[in-house]
Amino acid sequence: MESLIKALQIFLKYQNLEFPTSCINDELIIVRIGKNEVSENDTKKLDKLGFVWNNGYDCFSSFKYGSA
Repeated sequence: MESLIKALQIFLKYQNLEFPTSCINDELIIVRIGKNEVSENDTKKLDKLGFVWNNGYDCFSSFKYGSA
């Protein structure tokens, strides 16, 4: 859970959304935070925490934290 919290804290730097996530096909997605908004350093951190840019949904996403 610690890794998920760290990732969410990074996303919080860019947006403080009321409904920041959605889960589609066992994949947790972060809504309305664009790829170009997130610094290269934070993108690398997010990758290590299990979040990558998803071109299909046009958002950051993770299978690590999706529904089971």
